[in-house]
Amino acid sequence: MTQQILQYSYLQVLDFMTTIAFLLNGIREGNPLVRMAIHYGPSPLSGLLLVKLAALGLGVYCWRFGKVRLLGRINILFALVVTWNLAALIVGSLGHHAAV
Repeated sequence: MTQQILQYSYLQVLDFMTTIAFLLNGIREGNPLVRMAIHYGPSPLSGLLLVKLAALGLGVYCWRFGKVRLLGRINILFALVVTWNLAALIVGSLGHHAAV
């Protein structure tokens, strides 16, 4: 179970970093809740950080109360999200390099 919370935390950090990369490249956040937090937070970075801290809190809750299957499924979901984000960043950067 400890491995799952470590994986979850790692995936949250990767999602945080890829979202920042999206924002720096002018790509709009796809998740409406995260988009709202980025827009209405004191700054885009602090809004995103608050969302990720809440997500970490939910992960710790699942870990502490033995929600092993749920945490495993969420890890799969976030692994797919991070993979999608990285692929979109790569494809987007290919378009920028082709124009140069």
